[in-house]
Amino acid sequence: MALCNGDTKQEITGDPKDGPRHTEGAVVILDAGAQYGKVIDRRVRELFVQSEILPLDTPAFAIREQGFRAIIISGGPNSVYAEDAPWFDPAIFTIGKPVLGICYGMQMMNKVFGGTVHRKNVREDGVFSISVDNSCSLFRGLQKEELVLLTHGDSVDKVADGFKVIAQSGNIVAGIANEQKKLFGVQFHPEVDLTERGREMLKNFLFEIAGCSGDFTVQNREEACIQEIKEKVNNSKVLVLLSGGVDSTVCTALLNKALNQDQVIAVHIDNGFMRKRESKSVEEALKKLGINVKVVNAAHTFYNGTTTLPISDEDRTPRKRISKTLNMTTNPEEKRKIIGDTFVKVANEVIGEMNLKPEEVYLAQGTLRPDLIESASTIASSKAEVIKTHHNDTELIRRLRDEGKVIEPLKDFHKDEVRALGRELGLPEDIVSRHPFPGPGLAIRVICADEPYVCKDFAETNNILKIVVDFSASVKKPHTLLQRVKSCISDEEQETLMQITSQHSLNAFLLPIKTVGVQGDCRSYSYVCGISSKDSPHWESLMFLSRLIPRMCHSINRVVYVFGPQVKEPPTDITPTFLTTGVLGTLRQADFVAHVILRESGCAGKISQMPVILTPLHFDRDPLQKQPSCRRSVVIRTFITSDFMTGIPATPNNQIAEEVVLKMVNEIKKIPGISRVMYDLTSKPPGTTEWE
Repeated sequence: MALCNGDTKQEITGDPKDGPRHTEGAVVILDAGAQYGKVIDRRVRELFVQSEILPLDTPAFAIREQGFRAIIISGGPNSVYAEDAPWFDPAIFTIGKPVLGICYGMQMMNKVFGGTVHRKNVREDGVFSISVDNSCSLFRGLQKEELVLLTHGDSVDKVADGFKVIAQSGNIVAGIANEQKKLFGVQFHPEVDLTERGREMLKNFLFEIAGCSGDFTVQNREEACIQEIKEKVNNSKVLVLLSGGVDSTVCTALLNKALNQDQVIAVHIDNGFMRKRESKSVEEALKKLGINVKVVNAAHTFYNGTTTLPISDEDRTPRKRISKTLNMTTNPEEKRKIIGDTFVKVANEVIGEMNLKPEEVYLAQGTLRPDLIESASTIASSKAEVIKTHHNDTELIRRLRDEGKVIEPLKDFHKDEVRALGRELGLPEDIVSRHPFPGPGLAIRVICADEPYVCKDFAETNNILKIVVDFSASVKKPHTLLQRVKSCISDEEQETLMQITSQHSLNAFLLPIKTVGVQGDCRSYSYVCGISSKDSPHWESLMFLSRLIPRMCHSINRVVYVFGPQVKEPPTDITPTFLTTGVLGTLRQADFVAHVILRESGCAGKISQMPVILTPLHFDRDPLQKQPSCRRSVVIRTFITSDFMTGIPATPNNQIAEEVVLKMVNEIKKIPGISRVMYDLTSKPPGTTEWE
């Protein structure tokens, strides 16, 4: 695709064509690289307060001159004491503007005023109960105990002069304030759904502390999107890659409304990684909406697809290497890049087959804000850490975007906002409320591996897990690792752990695979912890352990329950697994079975997404007989969220009926080649929605 005429400059604060920003009375969000930076912006605007995102290094005089009423500093992946910590102007705290520092922002504030921050043995990644001082104006109207999301390894050690502690998580400082100067810091994330009363905290800051007016209403976003499309495309044609999911369907509906029908070329590329009968149902559903779709079967092209990659992670030169073919690739990031670049290559072939002029064709995508944040795109955040490369934000896509060839009308939307826009456009509810399905499809739901993932900390971490799940017996036998476990948890958590481990016979162990997670605003590729039980699963206890374990063992970002008899000999090797037709066929059937049961149960509306994952794990082999690892195991990952930046698993007997989960397990076990079925107990963070 060649460059079309048009302004291609992208700014964090908005498109240049919007003209000068009127920021008098608005809130400025200084971006330190948090995965949730854009969520802060969205939450503020939901309260009808104008907000703008600017880089962390924005000078204090610029903030004062633009008339911002208050400052919010986002979290970020850095350490305030690190040599490469991002620069900021300390005067932002002394220009008389109310400031709310979130996570890293709180640590910055504490350091500027003479406090200290240290990396502690304890990590907090997940939902925790904290105690708050509800006489403080930030927490007015709240309870003395609140559930919040914490994602940090660094903690405030010495509180700055003039500040008082306003929240604590056990013995860790979770909030500080200097109410006279209107400076507030919180270690947790009030902007996400997992902080149950975070909206009220933000409301207190914006209205009670900062005195914002709450009279900012965002203009009709549908009209704004349509206007943007018309101005950019003019009389050119647009090729839209249509998966059939809500994002690409809403994107196509917007294009159809903004442009003449002959300008929009809707293409559904069957990459060979679709669900069972997915391509056919997508084509039929879109035809009912009046959208003519060209279906391209490109499975062979994708299986054998390659891309160019850096020589190595350490190599900073422009030199490149050709990747392995996709069906021989195990690295998750490389898989995503190959798939994203192959989509563009196939799109170019379609343009050629239709005798279109490349310089007159734009590529349209249903890219959302969370995609860009997790890929660390500068459109969403100048500082964010890469969590995973989305197939619609690869290096090639970014190059096309820089050249002005890509249209992404939903790039400032989150998933729930896209659904609302879809309803506004008149799309039927079954399309609008569909569970998301990633563009790379089942390819990123197969954990490919050719060797087990076992690092030098494997044995020690396994020993810690044994102490945790046998805590009631372990406390009677003093051990250095026992003291390490105790130092990571509060007295109340120790009591709960004593109760759980005295009532239930559990086994916990590392699995020799790794999955992607997000810990402290950074990507982690870490171990999976498996838990099995002699008795029927007690789900509340398992959920408690899933929150506790990643906090104590930083090398674990995911916890699963293994159905079936208690695991006596956990697998230490893997079944070599690649994206072959046989492997994909096994996962396709497991995914189909699980989703049919979910739909028939009537529980689908309570679950936001349910990835089904195939892992290269063969349980129940006698190590003395040296049986080869040849089977694989399936994971059911139920996920409940409103923003897809954070979320929780569905707890059986709570958000989903246990008999529905057990029916899925029993039916999946009937599929040839399946060893065991597991249930993902992990919230986001520390685990991402997908496993890759």
